[in-house]
Amino acid sequence: MSSSTKIIFSMRLKNLMTLVWIAGVVIALRLVDIQILRHDSYLQMAERNRTQIIYQTAPRGRVFTADGVAIASNAPAFSLYYLGAGKINPTYLNQMAADFAPHLNMPVAELVAKLTKIAASGKAAPLAENLSTKSTMALQELQLYYPGIYLVEETKRSYPYESLASHLLGYLGSMDEREWKKRDLQLGYRFNAKVGKNGIEKKFEKELKGRDGGIYLEVDYRGRVKSIIEDKKWAAGSDVYLTLNFAVQQAAEEGLRESLTGRGAAVALDPRTGAVLALASAPAYNPNNFVPYSDEEAPKNAKKINEYNLAIQGVYPPASTFKIITGAAALEDGNLDVNKKINCTGKYNSGPRVFKCWGTHGPVDFFEGMSNSCDVYFYTVASQIGAAAIERVERMFMFGRQTGIDLPGEKAGNLYGPTRRARNKTYWFVGDTLNLSIGQGELLVTPLKLAQFAAAIASRGNVYRPYYVDKIVSNQTGKTEQMGQPEILQHADLKPETYNTLFKALKYTVDKGTARRVKMEGLEVYGKTGTAQNPHGADHGWFLAFAGRPGEAPSIALAVFVEFGEGGSSAAGPVARKMLEAYFGRGKYAQGISKLSEEDYQELLPLGEEEHVVGD
Repeated sequence: MSSSTKIIFSMRLKNLMTLVWIAGVVIALRLVDIQILRHDSYLQMAERNRTQIIYQTAPRGRVFTADGVAIASNAPAFSLYYLGAGKINPTYLNQMAADFAPHLNMPVAELVAKLTKIAASGKAAPLAENLSTKSTMALQELQLYYPGIYLVEETKRSYPYESLASHLLGYLGSMDEREWKKRDLQLGYRFNAKVGKNGIEKKFEKELKGRDGGIYLEVDYRGRVKSIIEDKKWAAGSDVYLTLNFAVQQAAEEGLRESLTGRGAAVALDPRTGAVLALASAPAYNPNNFVPYSDEEAPKNAKKINEYNLAIQGVYPPASTFKIITGAAALEDGNLDVNKKINCTGKYNSGPRVFKCWGTHGPVDFFEGMSNSCDVYFYTVASQIGAAAIERVERMFMFGRQTGIDLPGEKAGNLYGPTRRARNKTYWFVGDTLNLSIGQGELLVTPLKLAQFAAAIASRGNVYRPYYVDKIVSNQTGKTEQMGQPEILQHADLKPETYNTLFKALKYTVDKGTARRVKMEGLEVYGKTGTAQNPHGADHGWFLAFAGRPGEAPSIALAVFVEFGEGGSSAAGPVARKMLEAYFGRGKYAQGISKLSEEDYQELLPLGEEEHVVGD
């Protein structure tokens, strides 16, 4: 070998060694990158290639009435997941979509788009949620033929009594991106999760929401499940126990539906504590419409509901039910002789104006004036004691102020009296006093406020803050958190003789007067009717009552309002009677809740003449 050849060979060998050395360095650096610098990242990528996570939404806590009836619970539901592993095969995905779409109530094109998106991501995602049990048989069979399909059992919110207490319970809705950012991430919310949008469902969202679970699956390259690595169990949310009496609530809602107009509100309280026994607003809505099975047709316009809670937001003149205040003011004045007769000729001449009574009652004393709801009697009494005396008692019972119930949107109504007029430097006229005496004019109350007033009379002056949640019980720890407690906001400090006389007058009104619709043997029932003037249409009907067993303090107080009902006794009276029968287990409710037949309902129609408000 020549020297020149040797030199060339030596240079080639040196170049080859240099290339080998460079390649070795590159491989070494790559190994350092994989094994050390980005070890965790590559490990997670490898894990995702062999594992998939399917989340399971925890059942929401249930909502119970005080007597243990679940009015918000959970029903079986299923979610269909696609694991998204393997290469995207359009033909395969189209065939899969064609087979699954009829059972999912979903267009094929929409399902193909979902499948393609999930396959591209390589992550498990739901194809459909809230599927009914009737779809599962076909889906279980199909998942045997299509690798990567997984059916998961979950639950959906269910309201077994449909519209019962709907304005109190509220409803669920999907959480949007804005809400999701505000939620406590520790609670494990996932985008588009169902959350409370109104009522108890919203107010106690944190307590009702459980801890979600998940299934960790080992899958092969085609997405077929090889084994369950871990099944992380969900934990149900806490149960909320209300103070509602199921029978009274159902009777109130049935009564309102069957009333003259089907519009109104009914509220019942325990006058010994302020606990809400019933709170109904009509028309109600069915919160099940917000959580339908996705494979079933939802009713048209199902989500177009009236969220207006008339029980706490509707303000109307209390009409003749306010005569209790006027009577109390006259009794407190000390100059009222309850046995003295005042002659009702059907009208009262105030000088500049003549005020009419709804009838001509002739000579009536205090008890007859109350039981017959004689306007002339109370015009005369009010003229003697003055409006300031009436306003003083009105303030004792917190008229014109919110009841304090823990519900958003409650209206305070409007206090009516000469003091406010004086503060605004406006005049108070004789006609204002006469209108105030019979609960008309600028005086406004909600049905809840009138129920609070009825409870205050029944308890002889204790104005309680209404509350509707008794306790919350954790399904995870078993711990009970006591919620509502009796709280007296104010005491109407009237003389004992005043309360005794009012009780006697209201009992007389039930036994012989306009409120005799709620008279029941073996019970001490007290009541007052009212018909509120409505310049926009038919008059509104009111019925106020409280009752107890003989020898015991009254245990239920209620107010019923029927919008455009025309008369308190005829429209609101049947609802009040149903509620009292349900509470005491009388009549049709002796063996539990049952709907009255048309024949039975006819028995509760008007007894005769009903009072009407004054006119010009």
